[in-house]
Parts: sequence; structure tokens; C-alpha cells
Amino acid sequence: MPWAHSARGRLVASVLYSTMLLLNCNLHAAESITLEDAITATVTRNPDLLAFGYEMRAQDGRIRQAGLSPKPELTIAVEDVFGTGVAQALSGAQTTASIAWVIEGDLRQRRIDAARTGSLVLAAEAEVMRLDAAAETARHFTRALGHQLHIVAADQAVALAQESVEVVGQRVRAATTLASEMARAQAELAKRELHREDLNHELSGTYHELAAQWGELVPQFSHVDGDPLLLPALAPFADLLVRIEQNPDISRYLSEQRMHEAVVQLEEAQRNSLWRFNAGVRRIESSSDLGFVAGVTIPLQRGNQNQGRIAEARARLEQSTAEQQATRIRIQTSLRLMYQALEHSLHRAQTLRSDVIPRYEDALLEVRRAYELGSTPYMEWLQVQDELLDARKQLIDASIQAQLHVIEIERLTGVRVNQVTPTLSP
Repeated sequence: MPWAHSARGRLVASVLYSTMLLLNCNLHAAESITLEDAITATVTRNPDLLAFGYEMRAQDGRIRQAGLSPKPELTIAVEDVFGTGVAQALSGAQTTASIAWVIEGDLRQRRIDAARTGSLVLAAEAEVMRLDAAAETARHFTRALGHQLHIVAADQAVALAQESVEVVGQRVRAATTLASEMARAQAELAKRELHREDLNHELSGTYHELAAQWGELVPQFSHVDGDPLLLPALAPFADLLVRIEQNPDISRYLSEQRMHEAVVQLEEAQRNSLWRFNAGVRRIESSSDLGFVAGVTIPLQRGNQNQGRIAEARARLEQSTAEQQATRIRIQTSLRLMYQALEHSLHRAQTLRSDVIPRYEDALLEVRRAYELGSTPYMEWLQVQDELLDARKQLIDASIQAQLHVIEIERLTGVRVNQVTPTLSP
């Protein structure tokens, strides 16, 4: 196509289309990873989550232990032996064998209830950890997408610099400009190539951070698949605000309150010492007679001997309720700040897309044409290039920042934010 070889055609193809074409191509499909794949790998293989699984298994052991009753105790006592008179040797011995056991009443069930509610707390904690890990994975993934976009922008900058070297070279050979401008153009090209190399190193580090989320030291992918230039459609803030009750941090406090209530009941059940019963047989050696013996141990106490533990358990219950309210306020505040930050990022991205970048693109076309005609200096052309490239960098940064705000809002509310038309479109 003839227009693709013109100055305007090359610029439009480079500036408008290359980003979207690179993001949507399937050249790296075999080595790419999606956000859904990354989150699935994290939830199933994250080292911290796997380690926490052992805590759940340990709690299962505590529940099993809580259901065990105290074992009976066998007592064997020998009396009236190795003394004097009738108690000489073993002739007058009295041997008693008895079994003692503790009457627990409903205490065992209280222990079981407390252990089971502890499992609910751990389950809520595991849910918080899973969501935190998934959110952290989404952050790393989004930053990787941002680095990929910046590399695309760097490639565009290198392409513009190469084009500048060609145009300046033509004018130098035609003796219509100084050779110093060629040196400047070549130096600018080298700088932009160096910047692109720096970005490649940063992207590699981001890939490693992402892979570490599911325990891989060496990433098994070379590309993250997604389009961070798709901007979210905001739901009304009031709709998001009512959803914070689904936040797992708040749900965790509900589980903690159930656990503290069970602990209060357990401590109240333990405020009185337990009775101990025993029964057995006694053998009198002198007459070879047998007799039945029985006894009971009744603790002698005044008042509640467990009042300190009961007071502590009730304070923990009230503390959990207060912390839940404090967490709710903290989440509401964070949600409002994230929502406002998202609105600002969206506004910046939309303004850069519709009002800033198109004008710089037009200006670049005009200043290049003027340079070729000799009516404007090379530095003016270079300045407009830098301004356009900087605007495109700001667009990428604003879009990535918007995506990070979306992650935080989804973490706070559990609401999936829909995405609409791309920031850049042909």
C-alpha cells in the first residue's frame, strides 16, 4: 500500500496501531499466561497458603482431642503391712483396688464447641489469605502488563528516532543542514535503544515476582496476556458501599465472635471443680474376705474459682465486636479513597486519549513536514516527539493505575468491575 511508505502512513501505523496489534496478537500464545491462569495457580500452589493448610490440620487434631473424655484411673492401695503385731509382714494386709473417674457433665461438649468455632475462624482466615494472595497476583500481573506496554512505547520511540536519522541524513547529504544534527539524531537513537533495554530488564524482574506467587523461581511464561487499556465502567459508589459486608475481613470477625462466645460458655462450665467418684474391692488377708468400697471427692470452694478466665473471655468477645466496627469504618474509608482515585485516573486517561495525544500527533506530522522543508530546526521536531512519547507514557501509567485501583475496590467489596471500550482504538 503506497500510503504505508509515506511519512504520515509510517507515523500513524507506529503511533496509533502498533500497541493494540502487539497486545492482541497470538504470536506468544504458547508461552503466555492469563490473569485467570495466574490466580488459579496462586490459589492452588501459593507457598503461604499451602503452609497454612497445616494449621487447619492441626485444628482438626484439637477438635479430636476436645472430644476425648478423661480416662479412668486405677488405684491399688495396700494397708497394714510390714508393721508390728497384727500388721507384721503381709498377714494383716488389706489390699484395695479401685477405679476413679471424673463426672464432666456438659463440659466435654463445651470443649468441642470451642474447638469447632476455632475451625470457623481458621476457615475465615484462610479465605482472607486466598483473596489477599489473588489480589497480590493481580497487582503483579497488571504491573507486568504495564511494563509490556512501556516496551511497546519504547519500540515506537526507537522507530521515530530511526526515522529521524534517515530524514536528517538525507538533508545532511543534500547539504541543507549541519552534520551536527546527524550526531544529535544518532545520539537520541542510542538513548532510546538503551531505555528500551532497561525496560526489558525491569519486565524480567516483574515476571519473576509474578511466578513467585505460585512458588516458581523461574517463570514458565514469556508474556502476560491481557489489555490494561480497557477502562472500567464505574458502578455508583452507594452500590459498592453496601457490598463491604461481604468483605472477608468483616466475615472473619463474625467467626471470631462465635469462637469467643463458645469460649465464654466453656469457661463458665469450668467455674466449679469437677467431682471425682471411685469404686472398687478390698481384700483382707487375715480372713480372706472381700468388701466393696466407694468414695466421692467433692471440691471444697467458695465462690467462682474461674471468674478471671470468664472475665477475660467476655472482654475478648467485646474486643472482637469493637474491632469489627473499626475494620468496617477503615474499609469504608479505603473504598471512598480508592473510588475517588479511580475516577481521577479514568479522567486523566480519557483526557490524554481524546484531547492531548491526537493534538501531539497532528503537531508531529506538521513539524516533520516543516523540517523536511527547512523551515523549522531539528530540535523543534525532537521536542514534539518527546512530548508525544511522554503523553503516551502518561496514558499507560494512568490506565495501569486505574487497573490497580480496580483491584483494590474488588478486594474491598467483592464486586467484579466490568470493562468497556479500549482506551486506544483505531
